[in-house]
Amino acid sequence: MNAQDCIVTRRSVRKFTAQPVAHETLEKVVSLASMAPSWKNTQISRYIAVEDPALRQALCKFVPSYNARILESCPVLIAQTFVKNRSGYERDGSFTTDREGGWQYFDCGVAAQTFCLAAHDLGLGTVIMGVFDRAEVEKSLSVPEDQELMALIAVGYPDETPAAPRRKDVGTLLSYR
Repeated sequence: MNAQDCIVTRRSVRKFTAQPVAHETLEKVVSLASMAPSWKNTQISRYIAVEDPALRQALCKFVPSYNARILESCPVLIAQTFVKNRSGYERDGSFTTDREGGWQYFDCGVAAQTFCLAAHDLGLGTVIMGVFDRAEVEKSLSVPEDQELMALIAVGYPDETPAAPRRKDVGTLLSYR
């Protein structure tokens, strides 16, 4: 699939088949996601693959009900974390820009989108979820102290083909000076 087709056809998928995702496929997705640009090439994104249905079920109490249904049906849940205090910082620990430590969220967004596009290209569906009890999910997944949970990404083979939502026109999105 070419890049434009991948971008235009990728959708958030919330219903998955029971077909497991092979480790080789998931590793390919992560390998491709590692190509996402990051602040000074810090590559702060990390991924925890949750395949255990009991653990995914336990995590359901830390997400809203509409996301719990997704966790129950996806064969793999990816917890995207990031290494803290690296993106947006100088080696001496000072901030490089007035965005201070906020740059790490930008890097995670780029990496998450790259992850989802790579997954789509390999026939997988994904949806990025950001509403959850971060402290409880981090504890349940034993996220290392030097990392922070950024997003949950459900991954699997799609059991739906969502229509494209309406998009704003270019005239609304782009201005020239």
